[in-house]
Amino acid sequence: MYYWSSIGLIVISNIVYNICQKEINPDVNPFASLFITYVIAGTVTLISIPFYGDDSFGFVKAFSGINWATVVLALGVLGIEIGYLLAFRAGWNISTCSVIANILLALALIPIGMVMYGEQINWLKISGFIVCIIGLVMINKN
Repeated sequence: MYYWSSIGLIVISNIVYNICQKEINPDVNPFASLFITYVIAGTVTLISIPFYGDDSFGFVKAFSGINWATVVLALGVLGIEIGYLLAFRAGWNISTCSVIANILLALALIPIGMVMYGEQINWLKISGFIVCIIGLVMINKN
């Protein structure tokens, strides 16, 4: 699950995500497009709730542990969706937009991981971060 199922799902879903974001009709209001996307995703998610976990989990109990993070996550997801949609409409290439965004994200999450979650950093990780920065410079040099 650690490597193949979860990461594989992320990779495949991101491929579909980026292709679909790039193909959304540029004449459509981006918020209208996302509304339809969220209605479909919300419907599928709601239908899927009873199928996750055992029978004792219960539909009502599934919502009992919701906290502030779920609400703020909705705003973060909306920002990601609109950000990619507007980036592609602005002319970003599908081959580099996600790479650049994810490298910058990884670099931004380093201090957050250290401060908020006590994650450790070592020389091997620092070397990887340096390679990411070099990669960003190389990708942006046409």
